[in-house]
Amino acid sequence: MSHAPIPRFTAVAPLRAEVSGWRRAGERVVLVPTMGALHAGHLALMARAKEVGQRVVASIFVNPTQFGPNEDFSRYPRDTATDLSLLAQAGVDAAYLPEVSGMYPEHFSTRIEVDGLTEGLCGAYRPGHFSGVATVVTKLLNQVQPDIALFGEKDFQQLLVIRRAVRDLDLPVEIQGVPTLREVDGLALSSRNRYLDADERARAPHLQAVLARIGEGLAAGGHAGPLLAEGRAALKAAGFDPVQYLEIRDAETLAPVERATRPVRVLAAAYLGRTRLIDNVPANPAGLA
Repeated sequence: MSHAPIPRFTAVAPLRAEVSGWRRAGERVVLVPTMGALHAGHLALMARAKEVGQRVVASIFVNPTQFGPNEDFSRYPRDTATDLSLLAQAGVDAAYLPEVSGMYPEHFSTRIEVDGLTEGLCGAYRPGHFSGVATVVTKLLNQVQPDIALFGEKDFQQLLVIRRAVRDLDLPVEIQGVPTLREVDGLALSSRNRYLDADERARAPHLQAVLARIGEGLAAGGHAGPLLAEGRAALKAAGFDPVQYLEIRDAETLAPVERATRPVRVLAAAYLGRTRLIDNVPANPAGLA
């Protein structure tokens, strides 16, 4: 079944004019920021957006400022035609595809830093990453001016960083997290999964399985030290190398915790071959739903 192309914007002024018309009509506007290479996880975000608002804007922008010098910016998957077709099928009302020169004009010199939440975890291995994320997301929120913006919980540290930036800067938008969508075998959906060869793809679900076992141990009253030691050994045995981090953190502050006395997240980042995978699962103390 074919779908009519959706309106496509590359500049701020015409997009704002469109959004302003929707808001004057009393319609709630939802933004779903993406870097393209869309998959079912993104489409779940679009579906959620249609549940919480009347109009949906999806942005596609591979943000160069959140990639380090040795990361995969140049080979990050890009397929705009397919992405736009998927957005049309999902019923998105507008696609926003800004140019790098528009997002970062000549002499651009402003960056947003979020202290505390960006320390450790991915922040320890990707210096400057969260500054790039916070800056580009703040710009997107200001450009689109949505009522709600949706982000997947797979990038949990990113979600908390964005929430903090929005709170601290008094931005008039509600940030909602959407649970991670997974393959049948548990692997979190990610644009980077297409980098995995057949053997790596078969091993990849061990990441979620290890996190789930740690979460179950925490819920049963277990201590972080032994659970994390067992988890690291299991990831190594499954072929993950290096395991950059495997940690248990408070679900609001990201402070390290030894036992689950309040909601926590078990988070990991590890390599299979050349592909860096991240994932996390929630864990609650016994008796807390």
